[in-house]
Amino acid sequence: MRAEKVDKIATAVVLALAGLVGLLIISFLAYLLVVGLPNVSWHFLFSPAESFKSGGGIQDQLFNSLYLVVLTMLVSVPLALCAAIYLSEYAPQNRLTATLRLAIEVLSSLPSVVIGLFGYLVFVLQFGLDFSLLAGALALTILNLPLLTRSCEDALQQVPQLQRQAGLGLGMSKWRVTTKIVLPAALSGIITGAILSAGRIFGEAAALIYTAGQSSPTISYTDWNPFSPTSFLNPLRPAETLAVHIWKVNSEGLVPDARAVSNGSAAVLIITILAFNLLARLVGYLIKRRLAK
Repeated sequence: MRAEKVDKIATAVVLALAGLVGLLIISFLAYLLVVGLPNVSWHFLFSPAESFKSGGGIQDQLFNSLYLVVLTMLVSVPLALCAAIYLSEYAPQNRLTATLRLAIEVLSSLPSVVIGLFGYLVFVLQFGLDFSLLAGALALTILNLPLLTRSCEDALQQVPQLQRQAGLGLGMSKWRVTTKIVLPAALSGIITGAILSAGRIFGEAAALIYTAGQSSPTISYTDWNPFSPTSFLNPLRPAETLAVHIWKVNSEGLVPDARAVSNGSAAVLIITILAFNLLARLVGYLIKRRLAK
């Protein structure tokens, strides 16, 4: 009876603490949405920001954030997937592999501001990229690589070993087993991890202050030449993202309606990150259901 009481008390304490954490998170999200959504409108979403006037929007900042996510994923996904394949399928269990895993863990725990300073010294100054979307994407790649590598490796390791053995038993090479059997089976987890990591880097600010810049020059959404200075596709132009815009508006205090702009921007940021998470779950579910047929 004593053991049963202790078990019930421990269960109640754990559930209470879990409920408290969930309540705090939901309250925080609800506060941001309640305060911010009244400031969100079509004009706010699809008009450029005004530096010293009220009534500006976040059109350029929102596009810059999404474009930066695309550039970052184009660089980080192939690197993370190759690293995950090596660690999961080819790497021997020795000190070198253990050191590599430790390096990945250490890199994932680095503060984003440190990665931003590294990106400023290497990509902005040493490589001569100046403040640009490309410099920001490379810095976010360093930030995103450990998490994405681990999620891809976990997805690969969840594939049953019997499937690998069956392929090898049929005379398939190791690489063919990996690409034809293991990767398709792990595709759901890989895509889910990629979308979740995209949501994480969408809200990043500290690393981008030193790499992508805090200003966004006038861009043309009809200029499709990526080498044009005014083109929205130019990866070498400075670009202020949505998260950086929130920080800048609150820190400078030059915009008359700074509170409304920051609240509305925060609400859009939260909704977009939630959309990334819901999309990841939906894509994972659809791929699993299709592979199960």
